[in-house]
Amino acid sequence: MNPAANPDLRTQLGELFRTALATVAPNAANSEIVLERPKQAQHGDYACNLALQLAKALKRKPRDIAVELIAALPPSPFLAKTEIAGAGFINCFLKPEAHQSTVSRILREGDSFGRSNTAAGKKVQVEFVSANPTGPLHVGHGRQAALGDAIAALLEAQGCVVTREFYYNDAGVQIQNLALSVQSRACGTKPGDAGWPEAAYQGEYVQEIASDFLARKTIAAADGSAIVANGNRDDLENIRHFAVTYLRREQDTDLEKFDVKFDVYYLESSLYADGRVDAVVNGLVASGKTYEQDGALWLRTTDFGDDKDRVVRKSDKTYTYFVPDVAYHVTKWERGFKTVINVQGTDHHSSITRVRAGLQALNIGVPDGYPDYVLHSMVKVMRGGEEVKISKRAGSYVTLRDLIEWVGRDAVRFFLVSRRADSEFVFDIDLALAKSEENPVYYVQYAHARVCSVLAQWGGDAVQLMETPLNALTEDREISLMKRLAELPEIIDLAAREFAPHQVAYYLRELAGEFHGYYNSTRFLVPEEPVKLARLALAVATRQALRNGLALLGVGAPEKM
Repeated sequence: MNPAANPDLRTQLGELFRTALATVAPNAANSEIVLERPKQAQHGDYACNLALQLAKALKRKPRDIAVELIAALPPSPFLAKTEIAGAGFINCFLKPEAHQSTVSRILREGDSFGRSNTAAGKKVQVEFVSANPTGPLHVGHGRQAALGDAIAALLEAQGCVVTREFYYNDAGVQIQNLALSVQSRACGTKPGDAGWPEAAYQGEYVQEIASDFLARKTIAAADGSAIVANGNRDDLENIRHFAVTYLRREQDTDLEKFDVKFDVYYLESSLYADGRVDAVVNGLVASGKTYEQDGALWLRTTDFGDDKDRVVRKSDKTYTYFVPDVAYHVTKWERGFKTVINVQGTDHHSSITRVRAGLQALNIGVPDGYPDYVLHSMVKVMRGGEEVKISKRAGSYVTLRDLIEWVGRDAVRFFLVSRRADSEFVFDIDLALAKSEENPVYYVQYAHARVCSVLAQWGGDAVQLMETPLNALTEDREISLMKRLAELPEIIDLAAREFAPHQVAYYLRELAGEFHGYYNSTRFLVPEEPVKLARLALAVATRQALRNGLALLGVGAPEKM
């Protein structure tokens, strides 16, 4: 088996064990073969627990089975040796040629390295941000934007056809409060004045909208139409349309600066206009899962795992907020999205069971557990050791625009995906601006820039490195770096399956650390031509892996820093 012919080392090793399994336990030939990377280098490159898996079925000692599996492994030019460890683990040690083949693979595949077609053609929708158009995007929306866009990119890297969708909650009480807030400002009333609405929005952006409304400004809507402010303080409907359009434009501007683009913008108001909300309520009643009590219509969500039943239609004949959510997800199903991932804040946790219960009650074929959710915790912003809570423009919260202006897009995007989504996150402004190894995005980008600097000093054509013999790459740091490079496809696969882009961010930091250590201990431009070219090839492969990983997170790979 030639490593160059099949560049995925894990797959090759798995095939060897599959062949051995057919000899040792033909009745268990379909058993899953798990290959994991040992935490300690002295335990080899991969460890296989197949012998332990088979022990119960074969009624034999795992170590005895391990001996037979090793004896049945076909000859391989890339497998140096195997050892039995512990209760029956098989540790596999690869030859330097196997690691060197990873460099060749990266140089050959370029931007495609790390990607696969395991989910080719699978239709997926990722819905994220979905902010109410009642104010500027806050840092929580920023975390959602970074997470959602990275998750979509990871799924695309596995071959999925991904639709990025933004759901505008442009109906309901909050939009009415926005209109009243702008109207009050237009009439000269400020927060704290007598007559200021209790639930009004208080940021300076409300005054900006009111000023533009009074100036009879015209705003282009997302659909290309023009929303004209008539300047009439008593026309609450015109104020509402103008304010919502104004804030949608502002949010779109922030997302454009954040380099996040959406394929579909879906309006909550359209669900009412198209009769979809009423249709869902009628469907729930027809399902027999509703009942009347205290003048309200209730859904037996307890039949689907909820802790108590929920109101569908209140006694005043208005619907509760989860009803349009159910209607919206019916449209997702009808549009052919069998896999849907919703990225939302942890404050939406209670809506998960209700939405799923509503979809199940309708009995339209939606599977249990649809859709998938990624819930993220809020973000605390720190500067100078103190929490930053206020934005001059937004009032009571820090905006995404603030973060981008303070530290730049790349730092914001990297930082906001660098931890598990459900973990509390402290965004340290001072750290994000630091030019040190403690700053993860700087540390990773600097590794990329260092490679570019070495290549500039060399002055040659990197294309010629694709044909360079790599047999000179045998030192411990070189082997360690090549092993780390080989992990990228596995990391991307894992991150895509778990909707966990922090796995990629963590990997990039580890890879950068490996390269910085190699760079600090090694001369690249040595007199020996074969050694020089081999080391440069390794450096270029590292640059490519860094660039590919950063691209998935929406972060740039600068050539100079």
